[in-house]
Amino acid sequence: MMKNLKACTTILVGKKASIDGSTMAARNDDTFLPLTPQRFVIYPSVSGRHETLTSGQNGFSAPLPENGYRYQGTPNVDVEHEGVYDENGFNEKNVGMSATESVYANERVLAFDPLVSNGLAEDSIVAMVLPFINSAKEGVTYLGSLIAKYGSPEGNGVIFSDAHDVWYMEIVTGHHWVAQRIPDNSYAATGNRVAIQEVDFTDNANFLWSDGIQSFVTDNHLNPDQTGWNFRHIFGTATEFDQHYNTPRQWYAQLQLNPEIDQSPEDFDLPFIRQTTHKISLEDVEAILSSHYNGTQFDPLGHGSNEDKHRYRPISLSRTQNSHVLQVRNDAPEQAAAIMWLCFGIPAFTPYVPFFGNATKTDASYSDTPLELNIDLKSAYWMYRTLSMLVESHHAKFIQTDLDYLKETREFHYRFVAQTIKQAQSMTGKELTSFLTNQNQKMTNEMAQRTKKIIEQLIMHGLQLSTLTFTMDKNL
Repeated sequence: MMKNLKACTTILVGKKASIDGSTMAARNDDTFLPLTPQRFVIYPSVSGRHETLTSGQNGFSAPLPENGYRYQGTPNVDVEHEGVYDENGFNEKNVGMSATESVYANERVLAFDPLVSNGLAEDSIVAMVLPFINSAKEGVTYLGSLIAKYGSPEGNGVIFSDAHDVWYMEIVTGHHWVAQRIPDNSYAATGNRVAIQEVDFTDNANFLWSDGIQSFVTDNHLNPDQTGWNFRHIFGTATEFDQHYNTPRQWYAQLQLNPEIDQSPEDFDLPFIRQTTHKISLEDVEAILSSHYNGTQFDPLGHGSNEDKHRYRPISLSRTQNSHVLQVRNDAPEQAAAIMWLCFGIPAFTPYVPFFGNATKTDASYSDTPLELNIDLKSAYWMYRTLSMLVESHHAKFIQTDLDYLKETREFHYRFVAQTIKQAQSMTGKELTSFLTNQNQKMTNEMAQRTKKIIEQLIMHGLQLSTLTFTMDKNL
């Protein structure tokens, strides 16, 4: 079995649940180590190709289709040791993919459909799927066909989105999976537990599943419930580990969006899908992914007891290497509708930067990440990591300055995106792609200036906070 390297948090929003009618598919990509440098790249479209993809992690190997769309990815820098892991992005058809949310099946189901050691894993999954799909739903069926053929070496939750649909697919055993469409008027939140609950096998507009999954469950006596077909109950886990590592993150996301509902952070049956009484904004989603139980006794940076502050695993961590929101706007021209809001620092302290999906290249500060920090801070990954470290090192002293910076950058981002979409109304084809590529470059340049300025300010402030000081009479 391939070792699962990721532990993430996912937020999904239907188009009628959002404030601007967009779909949003968001996730924190967390690794085991605080530093696993990543890049942001754009792979060109291909035609007439004859190549085989081979994983350096588990030996998975499969031929690639001859033709494929241009697509984004955020791979690891140290591919030789860490694997590729493209993780998230849009293809040129405005289809978003984020992969994966690690999930874990129970031993009962794994006994009858064990994981496949050299199957299709997270390190290869985006490259095997995103360049070849035309819609979110097609992403589910396309990946499902690959799992049927090659099997899976791990449990993976995979997100697909487009202008109208957001689908969440959970691959839990070697060959079995279920996917659910998030209702337009709803949101969903999960973190490393099997999330999908009751499955309606008469509704293939909103549910999809692996061939034979019903007979698999029946023949092997796997359904623990007296009635119903609850995917989480059948395939998932309900352990003390879940109560301290997984369910509290789902609880906190729902606390922010449904504060009127009283729930326990350790409830195994927290609903996957909920509706709110208000419209969900991009800022709401970013705030959840940036959070660490803010405003509760469980905040490790707060004022609760030492026991409470370390009771639950936070959402935003030092080992969050990449946090992103894949947004498809329905109030923009189709070719300018896909925006990936990308955070390469610790989300609690650094901004989500918007990148239009219809672009052909990224700036070297994102695409050429070095393995180690260079003090010139030309790398976006290391620049935002540096800011994160500075803010946390003197949290009480620096946090308000950081919050002011984040608020100002969000205001700038919203204005910049609105102006870009307005300008895009009169363009099409290559002209629009070139324009959006240039706009992404302008955004990169502006954010580098703003971020280096606050880093300079915090360093100068920090130099005045040394404990190696002594007050002397200046007249001596």
